Amino acid sequence: MSLLKGLSPGGKNGVAGNESRDPIGYAVAALSRVARSDLVDRLGLRRTAEQAVYTATRDGFRLATSASRTFARSGRRGVAGTRVPSTSSAGVFDLTPTEDQQMLVELAADFAERVVRPAAAEANETCVAPEAVLKASLEIGVPTLGVPESLGGISEERSAMSGVLVAEALAKGDLGLTVALLAAGSVATAISLWGTDAQQQTYLPAFTGDDVPAAALALSEPTVLFDVLSPATTATRTGASFVLSGVKSIVPRGDAAELFVVGAQLDGRPVLFLVESGTPGLTVEADPSMGVRAASLSKLVLTDVVLPADALLGADDGSTYTECVRLSRLAWCALAVGVGQAVLDYVTPYVKERQAFGEPIAHRQSVAFMVADIAIELQGMRLLTYKAAARAAAGKDFARDVALARKACADKGMRIGLDGVQLLGGHGFVKEHPVERWYRDLRAIGLAEGAVLV
Repeated sequence: MSLLKGLSPGGKNGVAGNESRDPIGYAVAALSRVARSDLVDRLGLRRTAEQAVYTATRDGFRLATSASRTFARSGRRGVAGTRVPSTSSAGVFDLTPTEDQQMLVELAADFAERVVRPAAAEANETCVAPEAVLKASLEIGVPTLGVPESLGGISEERSAMSGVLVAEALAKGDLGLTVALLAAGSVATAISLWGTDAQQQTYLPAFTGDDVPAAALALSEPTVLFDVLSPATTATRTGASFVLSGVKSIVPRGDAAELFVVGAQLDGRPVLFLVESGTPGLTVEADPSMGVRAASLSKLVLTDVVLPADALLGADDGSTYTECVRLSRLAWCALAVGVGQAVLDYVTPYVKERQAFGEPIAHRQSVAFMVADIAIELQGMRLLTYKAAARAAAGKDFARDVALARKACADKGMRIGLDGVQLLGGHGFVKEHPVERWYRDLRAIGLAEGAVLV
């Protein structure tokens, strides 16, 4: 245990000294440190050690989940839950954040710079978000951003715009860690938006306390040409219960999650279900990815999972599910803007300082134009995302707006990542600089569904 403690996130190179890590995190961290040690070269064990790290990261874990807490049923069944009102609009296109929004952005930006960015490289290698970072995020109210004040949260009105601003600010630190940080709050927001009184009274108190449970929004599936609006996961009515079967992917912190919001097809229409981790038939598999690695992405396997009638979240006509998909895509757009801004902020001073042929490479037109293109495309992504968020917060139809934003962020975000690597030349290909990680993370924008929402 003393060895593992020294390898924890709070060790010599960690965030905080006394925070614990789950066993899988310890194992992968320990193997990674061993593989980087000079000792393995002296003993002739380099290839063996590297193979061990690869195998642990590839195979990860497979376990039957078990709840570490019991969500006591409470509230009035069948009664609509508390809903925050939509934002008021003066009919003027104004992107000036309110005083509260500006305060949130400043807190999130400071947190991203001081806490998230320094922990990003190690979290990317171990595929584990440090517990110290997760706990520190509670201080800026991340899990309760979308929860109404009357239910213990901080939201006085629809928080889509505030959520977008906070997600963007955090993503400048690291996209993978931001997904891990926002995952629980996304579930709390979903319950606040669509939950009944009983669902809100049962689950939301856990998210507004000091011991916030890990939770995840599971919409994606590992199928070719996956259509998020037509999931392959099925839900069948059996009397007063539902039976779910299927596989969900891109589930953040799935190994630690105690509550899932799962998308499934019911009577030909997509719907959402609340699934507790201790439910029989539910298992989790590690699913390490090319990018967003710090979010500990997993597969959720549901094998004849029986749920009570009150596990249905929102309407059963597909409208709740569709809105959930749109709010999730909006969140991913905000993340793309944040990472794109990080790329721009990193390459701009680099090209001014990097010398070639006796002068800064920024003096080359091809380089200067590439940096300018990043700034132009980034601003377009931001404006489209903000407009979609503003319409969502005002309770207006934002389907077209979020579709445009997602298309721009998926295409241009990927291009920004590519140009960032190109501008650094050989430095863009090595892990000494974070642009290679941002490039891999930005690839997820056009692929990921669910995981986070605003």
